[in-house]
Amino acid sequence: MQEYVIHPLVVGANETDQGVMTYLKGYGKRIWIPIYVFYLEGGPEKILVDTGLEQFMVPPEVEEQYGLKIQEFEAALDTFGLKPEDIDIIIHTHLHNDHCENDYKCTNARVYVQKQEYEFFRAPHPVDHRYFPDLLDDVEVVQVDGDAQIVDGIRVLLTPGHTVGGQSVVVNTRAGQAVITGFCCNEVNFPASGPPIPSGVHINVIDAYESARRVKEVADILIPLHDLAVGRQRSIPA
Repeated sequence: MQEYVIHPLVVGANETDQGVMTYLKGYGKRIWIPIYVFYLEGGPEKILVDTGLEQFMVPPEVEEQYGLKIQEFEAALDTFGLKPEDIDIIIHTHLHNDHCENDYKCTNARVYVQKQEYEFFRAPHPVDHRYFPDLLDDVEVVQVDGDAQIVDGIRVLLTPGHTVGGQSVVVNTRAGQAVITGFCCNEVNFPASGPPIPSGVHINVIDAYESARRVKEVADILIPLHDLAVGRQRSIPA
């Protein structure tokens, strides 16, 4: 099976409340969460997980305080000698705007999303204001229905709850199966002992819990989607 190396690229950061990440826990604690693009290096195709924010404002001291290198999308790709038009595949964890604003720049990419997520994205309910239905107008969308193999060594798991059709990305590496969660969370969602904590923002909290439990069981390497420590690593595994 093809092995990959995962490169986390920080393409923005938001200040928010820990309770947005962890249901019924951490409210009142202000945190910064990185916005990631993950470049999956190793196969014949150039593959990204998510494309992040197009425009953002982050105080410069945030980089120093948290040990992050925050770059615009094109600059982040250029650290690996890539341009947006070089990308062959984009796999989306979900379609909130902070995960897909740069898709349109990747003019040669096929964009893999869950069918349920794409349908909701096209006609979102007003309870969830983070869907911008025009963001994928200029890309080739491939709808996936449930768990699926994308390419050799990379598959997706349907992990709903945070959104109706979140998908976690399972990547084969030399150190085992790495899972990029298909829902917004950080390290606090996965305590060393005891059950996981579902996403603080969700469509269905029971689904969110079961999705967190599932990825924890599958992963040899667990990559929470907004974990600060992930952004300090150039490569996973190191």
